[in-house]
Amino acid sequence: MSPHAHKQRTVRRSFAVGLPIALLAAIAVAGTAMGVPGHEGSEDGGQERAPRVVGSALLGDVPLGRFSNALLPGSVADDRGVDLGGIGSDIYPAGRKGEFWTVTDRGPNGQIKVDGKKRRAFPVPGFDPAIVKVRVVGDRVQVLKAIAITTQSGKAVTGLSNQASRDEAPYTYDAKTPLTYNPNGLDTEGIVRAADGTFWLADEYGPSLVHVSAHGKVLARHVPKGLKLQGADYPVVESLPGILLGRKTNRGFEGLAQLPGGDLVLAVQSPLSVPDTAAGEKSRNARLLRFSPKKRAVTAEYAYRFDAVDVVDPGEDDTSELKISSLVAVGRHGLLVQERTDRTFRLHRVTLPHGAGILGGAWDDPATSPSYEQLDDPSAGGVPLLRKSLVADFGKVAGVPGKIEGVALVGRDTLALINDNDFGMTDGPDAFDAQGRLVDSGIETTVTYVRLPRPLHG
Repeated sequence: MSPHAHKQRTVRRSFAVGLPIALLAAIAVAGTAMGVPGHEGSEDGGQERAPRVVGSALLGDVPLGRFSNALLPGSVADDRGVDLGGIGSDIYPAGRKGEFWTVTDRGPNGQIKVDGKKRRAFPVPGFDPAIVKVRVVGDRVQVLKAIAITTQSGKAVTGLSNQASRDEAPYTYDAKTPLTYNPNGLDTEGIVRAADGTFWLADEYGPSLVHVSAHGKVLARHVPKGLKLQGADYPVVESLPGILLGRKTNRGFEGLAQLPGGDLVLAVQSPLSVPDTAAGEKSRNARLLRFSPKKRAVTAEYAYRFDAVDVVDPGEDDTSELKISSLVAVGRHGLLVQERTDRTFRLHRVTLPHGAGILGGAWDDPATSPSYEQLDDPSAGGVPLLRKSLVADFGKVAGVPGKIEGVALVGRDTLALINDNDFGMTDGPDAFDAQGRLVDSGIETTVTYVRLPRPLHG
């Protein structure tokens, strides 16, 4: 987890009332309304309007233990002063105006150096990732409903690391005591809701595509061929290309979109480490996959190339900071792709072509040299890259928070953005005080509306 570049401090608030177990209804605290004008000129002045923020709403403070125990009693013994957050991993329209489905990530976590090596700390190891339905009312974000993600036997999946061979070892809040790996653990990042009321979630660990019932039970977890995940209390299906085993640590699937026909498109957050870590760190070549729920199989794989990192984020020179965190379907074949760093992002539009793309070809073979990830000019190397066009550069839009991970299309010309506030955590030993209580970053979960200069047609 990287610290946020833009920190906004607000007055912290707490609730004196308990959460209703059934619905967790109407959790809300007033935030700060924002109506930031864009740099728009008149039509007869010859200037094109720019994207502009037209509204903003904050999620109030809800103790994480209270939230979690209302869903799964006894799951969290000590929340260490952490509030509900992290629901900004994705945002998906829920049908009614101002209502959205969101999903938490794996829970509060951070990195602390011990003897010169970084360790992954999980201060609330009993936390269970949850699907959270919210409503934006003026400058407030209300929690309408929360659904715990559970195994077949109804137990918490938790957000703990799965495999010692692939994932970071989990530790307690101070990074001193090891925790047990959990093959059920999910690092949920993307969410869509299918027509039958079930959910599909993108997970970073596997990476995997997770099918969840309307009540939160994992129905199936689709993982790369060769993952060999043992001991999970739900069906694990090796249906994804084995090349995905080369994902960077903590950089599995993050973006997820649902096309009108029901097919899903997933984005690997960063270029794969193929053939090695150094190649992945330098690469700008990402992969998107198309998955058919009807066939329960990947039907296409698309090659996508990031802009240079200093184009996405002027002043940044580390290519490995580039990430795709959100995908949005626009019409039957259109897709919005977010290219971001933790500070800012740009949104591009692509049209998905017919055919399987690079699926099953040489670029899916780890023995191919140079690999797709190593190509400086993939097009010259015969790779059919997705053609993209810039929709908006949000580094030029005043009032947009940092670390936006969720984007949703609201109407034809407005986007709803949500940030990941990392549950108010930062990295390092100072994340908790001497009593083991969170030193909150002051960054709030915010839903921000941005109006585009022109409609996005299907």
